[in-house]
Amino acid sequence: METVLFRDLGLADYKTTWDYQELLLNEIVSAKMAYRDDPERNPAPKTHHLLFCEHPHVYTLGKSGTEDHLLLDEKQLGANNAVFYKINRGGDITYHGPGQIVGYPIFDLDRFFNDIHKYLRFLEEAIILTLNDYGIKGSRIEKLTGVWIDADYPEKARKICAFGVRCSRWVTMHGFAFNVNVNLDYFNHIIPCGIADKQVTSLNKELGYDLNMDEVKSRLKKHLSEKFEFHLVEHQSAENNS
Repeated sequence: METVLFRDLGLADYKTTWDYQELLLNEIVSAKMAYRDDPERNPAPKTHHLLFCEHPHVYTLGKSGTEDHLLLDEKQLGANNAVFYKINRGGDITYHGPGQIVGYPIFDLDRFFNDIHKYLRFLEEAIILTLNDYGIKGSRIEKLTGVWIDADYPEKARKICAFGVRCSRWVTMHGFAFNVNVNLDYFNHIIPCGIADKQVTSLNKELGYDLNMDEVKSRLKKHLSEKFEFHLVEHQSAENNS
């Protein structure tokens, strides 16, 4: 069973967290390459990482997206206390903000399975199981990433969790954004994930009340660890590099 070190970074600056992910990924990749070159002297890395956080208002654009899907100019971004980054994950544009659980698994898939599509399906399934804990049916839409509510009804389908990942030498980064108590008005300033004819929703909108974020995180961690069959080790500090 693999070991995953969990850190909750709290409300964390997007760029700082992105840099931290890159650091963790590069440490794992470097150790893997050293082990490949000299297996007698360099042990293969055995620890993976799972980061949870919330971000101040930020829009991020993946490699397959277009800036036209951001509907604000620089001045309007400032007026909304938001920032914008082009980043190195897959996918199009999305929003991150307070009340959203952003999850960043830095997993060495060589130690799980070499299948990025299976990896995404496992992440989606953990979200679906968490929704089920609250009596909500989440599901997938063919050819569209994410977890959706009322996926069987195109005119009503709405996304509750978005995904965008990067994988380097089978080590993952970036991940998912699960709308829990998030302010959905910020999605009105983009074409979310480049999909113009679908709505976005959140757990509190579906249930009619705000959720305890720690409770939702706990349920989600449980489902991730059971789905991937890893041992989760808690790290209590909210500092990125402690």
